[in-house]
Amino acid sequence: MTDEPASPADTRANTPGGGVRPTARDIEPAAPDEFGLVQAWWGDGKGKTTAALGMAMRAVGHGYRVHVLQFMKGGADSVEDVRGEYNAIAALPGFSYENLGHYGWHAMPDGSEERDHSAEADAGLDRARDLVAAAADANLSTPFDPDADADEGMHMLVLDEVLYAAERELVDPAEVVELVESKPDDLELVLTGGHAPPEFLGDAADLVSEVRKHRHPIDAGQRARKGTEY
Repeated sequence: MTDEPASPADTRANTPGGGVRPTARDIEPAAPDEFGLVQAWWGDGKGKTTAALGMAMRAVGHGYRVHVLQFMKGGADSVEDVRGEYNAIAALPGFSYENLGHYGWHAMPDGSEERDHSAEADAGLDRARDLVAAAADANLSTPFDPDADADEGMHMLVLDEVLYAAERELVDPAEVVELVESKPDDLELVLTGGHAPPEFLGDAADLVSEVRKHRHPIDAGQRARKGTEY
């Protein structure tokens, strides 16, 4: 004699949540209890920025203040000037972004000037220093007004593609390490980009994740798709 299969109700009741569907709450400004790590997301696969932005959205959903500063994403003929994440970020309280990348992509035959890529990357690093200093001057153990400017501080700072800029020596890797080491203890700092291991970080990063490519449609000629790549 075999046991009868569990009913859907029994299955739900045995889940960690007891089968209760989570209900979204209103987002109220709050401060995290355990922020302060340095994360590095690198690799030749798609998903580094996607992972960072997903994590940032999760933090914003808890009421924390998050800012994204993008390096090396100034646009290209394969994408629109306004990416989907910009619209989504603008719709969420306590979430903001800046883009200091130069049009085109470094070391690609797209007509963009390499010196401009370097200048924009340097400007991005200067801006990152300002943001880290602003966080150091703020009280990160308290909530922030969702409408406050990023220069008043944030709980999480995402430096998107900064590792790529360092890998390509558009910015000095040693200066990236100095930036990391200058951050306040309670600021969660997220670095993304690059296809090579960011060994220059040494022990400065608490979490290092590789996003590895097994197959990518770009190798078959697929261009960036609206809603997935931008």
